[in-house]
Amino acid sequence: MEKITGSEAIIQCLLEEGVKTIFGFPGGAVIDLYDTLLDSEIQHVLVRHEQGAVHAADGLARVTGEVGVALLTSGPGATNGVTAIATAYMDSIPMVILTGQVPTPLIGNDAFQEVDIVGITRPCTKHNYLVSKAEDLVPTLREAFHIARTGRPGPVLIDLPKDVVASMVEFTEKKPIRMQNYQPTYEPHMGQVEKACKTILKAKQPVLYIGGGVILSNSNEEVTELARKLNIPVTMTLMGLGGFPGKDPLSMGMLGMHGSYTANMAVAKSDVLIAVGARFDDRVTGRIDAFAPHAKIIHIDIDPTSISKNVTVDIPIVADCKHALTAMNSWLDSSGANIEEAAASHTPWIEIIAEWTKKHPMAYLDEGEVIKPQFVIEKLDELTGGDAIITTEVGQNQMWAAQFYKFNKPRRLVTSGGLGTMGYGLPAAIGAKMAFPDATVIDVAGDGSIQMNIQELATAKQYNCPVIVCILNNNYLGMVRQWQELFYDKRYAATVMEVTPDFVLLAEAYGAVGIRCDKTSEVEATIKQALEAVKKNTVILDFRISREEGVFPMVPAGKATTEMLLV
Repeated sequence: MEKITGSEAIIQCLLEEGVKTIFGFPGGAVIDLYDTLLDSEIQHVLVRHEQGAVHAADGLARVTGEVGVALLTSGPGATNGVTAIATAYMDSIPMVILTGQVPTPLIGNDAFQEVDIVGITRPCTKHNYLVSKAEDLVPTLREAFHIARTGRPGPVLIDLPKDVVASMVEFTEKKPIRMQNYQPTYEPHMGQVEKACKTILKAKQPVLYIGGGVILSNSNEEVTELARKLNIPVTMTLMGLGGFPGKDPLSMGMLGMHGSYTANMAVAKSDVLIAVGARFDDRVTGRIDAFAPHAKIIHIDIDPTSISKNVTVDIPIVADCKHALTAMNSWLDSSGANIEEAAASHTPWIEIIAEWTKKHPMAYLDEGEVIKPQFVIEKLDELTGGDAIITTEVGQNQMWAAQFYKFNKPRRLVTSGGLGTMGYGLPAAIGAKMAFPDATVIDVAGDGSIQMNIQELATAKQYNCPVIVCILNNNYLGMVRQWQELFYDKRYAATVMEVTPDFVLLAEAYGAVGIRCDKTSEVEATIKQALEAVKKNTVILDFRISREEGVFPMVPAGKATTEMLLV
């Protein structure tokens, strides 16, 4: 078999895995790979910071369901990507990160731009590798993609010493990958499926609680079928938004710390809670002993370590969500159970929920010409028909987007849920736009968060990747400021943004379009102007919003989710 260079083998492996776009930043340790990449059909996107590369690959992965790929050089190039790798890990995003490394004889000698990136990222990757032998290069790449996309997805890092990449290797025939110590369970145990279905049929006040696993497993149709079949109200985590249509009458919106009054009360009063692809995060549960205290809990998840990790469950189902929900729907259809009667028995429960929503809707106070951020999000939803891809930064902007944009489809919300990474939204928007060039992509941002990776405006411009950055500008680090207002006697320690750039001029400096809006009456026209301008150019919208607006409902730390602070 004819041998090829390691860098050529890496490119062949990427093509074999269907990779069309990678994001990266060059350096000495990966210069050979970059030279080979220049002659390949893979598009390389040059970012302005390595964190942006991994976030952009993450954004592409979230909207497509494919494995995102980032390429970083050794030392500071690799460490600059760690925050973004941890972001993907917390949200179970399938990714492969290639990092350069000094030649193998120099490893451990504190060589120039050497760092133990395998050791550093071991806690925040699904798996990682240091390829120390040339013959391991191709098998390792293939194994990495397999691990990244199967089971509970996640980021996999491959550290590539410069001499290994430059060596000659055999590009062997690809064979099915079988790993004895890694065999995810996709099919549910039918005994558990039957037990779960019988429990649901007896329920009078059931709730479906769906998380990011529904999005990752592409099981939104199956969970929607189950909800509508049995007339079960649905609540979603931040990562699960879009897994069930947000405008469906059965949707209660998000639950948890900034969830709807209706969702939090429904979970607290439920007698059966069906958790699908969710991990009972602390932002969802609040005080554990007060979370769904009267409910029998059914938990479907492909990761057995997630089951009964935070909340003890009664009926565990270890399986892929799509497979488990398909099995449940099939059992209900073929069991002879009176589905219509079960669905009708939930009508009084649905009426109670409707009354909660009527009394405590997701709302905000009107301040006339002072712009309310919630109004901006509502107008975005209205003027895009709810069909835009919305990325977010982190903080109040993120929560307002989750509360007031009604996501009707999966993979339309791209946000850092588990890690809460400021600076995520803009590079993720670029990744999403690269994946779907015809889509409207909007990054909902805060004036603090956007400055974390605002240099990626240059990337958007260089690659003709027009996105809208919608800044909800209150000259504060808003979420921390809100806590300081409520619990620290308005002692605004280090949360006042005394110096912020003129975002309109900054946009123009990058060759983008900048538009400022400071009146409620001009919000709709401003968004329409941006939606027209983004057809040709990246746009920054600077909305000067009500400075001390809060995100409500809000569950204070250590409280039960029924102890909400309301508007």
